[in-house]
Amino acid sequence: MQILLVNDDGIHAPSLHALYAELRQWGEVTVVAPAVEQSGVGHSITYLHPLVAHKEYKDGEFFGWKLEGSPADCVKMGVLEFCTSKPDVIISGLNTGANIGINVLYSGTVAAAIEGAFFGIPSFALSQWMDGPPDFAATSRRAIPICQQLLPRTRPGQLWNINFPPPKNDWPRGIRFVAMGVRRVAEEIEKRVDPRGRTYYWSGLNPIRSHLLDDGTDIKHLQEGDITITPLHFDLTEQSFLKQLQSESLDLFMRVE
Repeated sequence: MQILLVNDDGIHAPSLHALYAELRQWGEVTVVAPAVEQSGVGHSITYLHPLVAHKEYKDGEFFGWKLEGSPADCVKMGVLEFCTSKPDVIISGLNTGANIGINVLYSGTVAAAIEGAFFGIPSFALSQWMDGPPDFAATSRRAIPICQQLLPRTRPGQLWNINFPPPKNDWPRGIRFVAMGVRRVAEEIEKRVDPRGRTYYWSGLNPIRSHLLDDGTDIKHLQEGDITITPLHFDLTEQSFLKQLQSESLDLFMRVE
């Protein structure tokens, strides 16, 4: 099993190293991760300047490639350059923080999995909701068998977004297949003044507090202590509306001057 492991939190993220330790029991793992944190960069790619990669070592042994680029860049470089053969699966994570609701579209973690789906490779975005001290090792142990069971169910162009609740009380309670929450109730911009009297702003991106807790969504069930699994697809076409438009005889024209 050839596994490509990427993330958006950077090559030194403890969550990446915890997931790497577990994935090595599944197959051959190639790590390609950003040199610095790339949270919230979405599906950005680097094309206006060269991509530079460095070998990263841990305890004197080669660990992976540190790339001066985005999570999507990491997938491109892993597939096209660093993996010894085409990966059988791409794992993106383990992200420090949940990737749920509309914030999925901002996520570098999910974007890396989307890039893997572009290549036709089964891809998983794994995220840990941070609501107290995390246990990345325990979450990684739970994640691997889930990915193994979902792997043969992966369709072309499709990816999986999986979120894990924090390790408290009797959580996780179970596993739920859910939709991505799409209804926001708030946007937050916090205005502050620094010691020199200059105004600056923090953009608030709390995915749970800013969304409605609709039944059947990742937002609601993650908050209730479930592991949430959402199948995603990079084709953004609104298929049902497209079919409706194609079936109608609309009098559209373009005037040429």
